[in-house]
Amino acid sequence: GADIREFSGPFRGPALVPLIDDIEASEKPVVAAIEGVALGGGLELALGCHYRIAHIKARLGLPEVTLGLLPAAGGTQRLPRLAGIPAALDLITTGRHVSAQEALKLGIVDQVTDGNARDVAVEFARKIAGQPTGPRRVSSLPIQCPANLDSLLEQTLVRIRQRARGAIAPVACVQAVRAASTLPFAQGMQREQELMAALFTSGQARALQYLHFAQRAVGKWSTPSGARWDNTKPRPVRKVAVIGLGTMGRGITVCLVRAGIPVIAVEMEEKQLEEGRRAVHGMLDRDAQRRGADPNLSLASFTINLRDLGDVDLVIEAVFEDMALKKKIFRELSSVCRPDALLCTNTSGLDVDEIASVTRRPDLVLGMHFFAPAHMMKLLEVVHGLHTSPVAVATAMDLGKKLEKVGVLVGNCPGFVGNRMLMPYTEQAYFLLEEGARPEEVDQALEEFGFAMGVFRMGDLSGLDVGWKIRMGLGLTGPTLPAGTPVRSRGGHRYSAVPDILCEKGRMGQKAGRGWYLYEKQGGRVARPDPWLQSFLEEYRSLHGIQARHIDPQEILERCLYSLINEGFHILEEGIAAAPEDIDAIYVFGYSWPRHTGGPMFYASMVGLPRVLDKLEHYHQAHPDIPRLEPSSLLRRLVASGSPPLQQWRDVIKKHRSHL
Repeated sequence: GADIREFSGPFRGPALVPLIDDIEASEKPVVAAIEGVALGGGLELALGCHYRIAHIKARLGLPEVTLGLLPAAGGTQRLPRLAGIPAALDLITTGRHVSAQEALKLGIVDQVTDGNARDVAVEFARKIAGQPTGPRRVSSLPIQCPANLDSLLEQTLVRIRQRARGAIAPVACVQAVRAASTLPFAQGMQREQELMAALFTSGQARALQYLHFAQRAVGKWSTPSGARWDNTKPRPVRKVAVIGLGTMGRGITVCLVRAGIPVIAVEMEEKQLEEGRRAVHGMLDRDAQRRGADPNLSLASFTINLRDLGDVDLVIEAVFEDMALKKKIFRELSSVCRPDALLCTNTSGLDVDEIASVTRRPDLVLGMHFFAPAHMMKLLEVVHGLHTSPVAVATAMDLGKKLEKVGVLVGNCPGFVGNRMLMPYTEQAYFLLEEGARPEEVDQALEEFGFAMGVFRMGDLSGLDVGWKIRMGLGLTGPTLPAGTPVRSRGGHRYSAVPDILCEKGRMGQKAGRGWYLYEKQGGRVARPDPWLQSFLEEYRSLHGIQARHIDPQEILERCLYSLINEGFHILEEGIAAAPEDIDAIYVFGYSWPRHTGGPMFYASMVGLPRVLDKLEHYHQAHPDIPRLEPSSLLRRLVASGSPPLQQWRDVIKKHRSHL
């Protein structure tokens, strides 16, 4: 495929389209031998050949859409002629890679071999030497147009809006395939070029290409001590223990087995252990069927005795968020595990150093924060504690890579990076409700921006009790709250009691059949606006003297997104994250931030830092009792420095201390 680094400058080498046209026009048969990967321009080159032979381990695809582009060397015109319009739409609009065997079934390749693809291709070429090439020219093949073409294209657009609302590249891909199905090849090629020209200089293409490199950059971690990804050797991990077989523990266990790593899973009671065993086996069976692979059930063993962990190299604790329970487990792990075993916690925001303090090996304790569902979500926050050794970091990051995760090294603070930035985002959503917005209005604005779910729909899905327990743990609500505390104030700052009151009334979200929305039953998925909630909000405003006002979608976006971004600047300034790319990778791969905007920090740079600063100042003046709206000093310094490109922010960040 193409060298993406050339996209920002002049291309080197021959132009690809004329080259492919010359190959296809040749009277001498040309056979493509495919080993490794044939992606993007590589596959388009192969499609211009008259025959294609692939090694059984080869992978093929047209991933340009993931970079905000489309295949522009004939891919959108030749692939539908070879594989059919439905398959071409799937591959081109998703960027999905296919195996050699699937490519054979789709008609993309003519033969699959487990031998040397080049040798097989040479022998094949000798056999067909002298045969006419005209019938093998893909551009000349008739396209099989399904009778329901318009319906098929519309269904594809609906799926695109569901998974990537606001993204323009997948829509352009559909338009290019439509051209292939309705226009002669030459005119279809012209349309492909026109669509590509519009995409190539778009902000979305810049964002997605930035994200491509950011994903690779986050793996090249470093610490102020001089430890780096390329000078610190990870320890081998031959066997792992997982403590707790709830939702997270099950997903982590599946990840490990899928990577071929033996795992011993621990529960405290036989009943929970058996439930966990059945759930893990079911997940592995379904995953294996989907991938056409062996489920490897024998790699997972189960026990209720922590003393069975004496030979593991690494432990991942995944019990619920209770500091006392976690410390109890780590105290025992410190006694039963080998002295050199790494002890990791999957906490989503508790103090890793406090957990490490009860062990005899704080240098081997760190956070490995997976995201639910752990066997599907790509993100892994690796949390560096005060005493965590470079070898422990290297081992956790290496394990994440083997699990096919995007591992990001972060510092230790409440909520780490992702959840800490989420707090002001959800806080603003609650305040907007108090001021006059409805949950569906807030969610609609966020979903039109590109989120798969708005904050209130996501809250109902996750369970409102999750945040409630966290707030109780922080002393913001519940029985430990001092008598006489104002309902709408904590520590002199504005506080919304609305989510707490909903939880007290049993409105826990989908599982209760009611939360921010109303559902058809307990566990229902179809959210409907709830008249009761609207009446409740009106009574709440009246009780606390709040005058409801109209709030437009622009204010919703600015207050929710800019407060989250502002917290990101605080995190960079404090050294909790090393670079803006780390934050963007966390939010795209862990929090479903829309990929085509590049992540929150890249989005801020695209919007313009002066605009972000101006809006934050405006909203902070309007709401001086919300400290998280006060612009960070780093944002102010960046604007004062002329708003340098994101890649130069490191030069402005003056870290007095780093948590890495």
